[in-house]
Amino acid sequence: MHRKAIRYVTRSTAAAAGSIASAATSVAAAALAASIIFSPAAEASSRLDGVHADLARAVQLNQITEEQAAKFESKIAGRILGEA
Repeated sequence: MHRKAIRYVTRSTAAAAGSIASAATSVAAAALAASIIFSPAAEASSRLDGVHADLARAVQLNQITEEQAAKFESKIAGRILGEA
């Protein structure tokens, strides 16, 4: 086989492999997005528990004060419970 033919086959094979990998990545991303979109929303109580835990951790790390955490938690609780 000529060098040009071998180079063409090699490049074509590499390009095809790249396209397949790219398509597989796109399909995996789409599947993940669909699972997130179609998964049921967490119950309000579990969401509030998570917010409380996150804010408690932020207070421990001195990122916010206890007063800020309390105000923010009440604001978020109003929004979460308003959706339910």
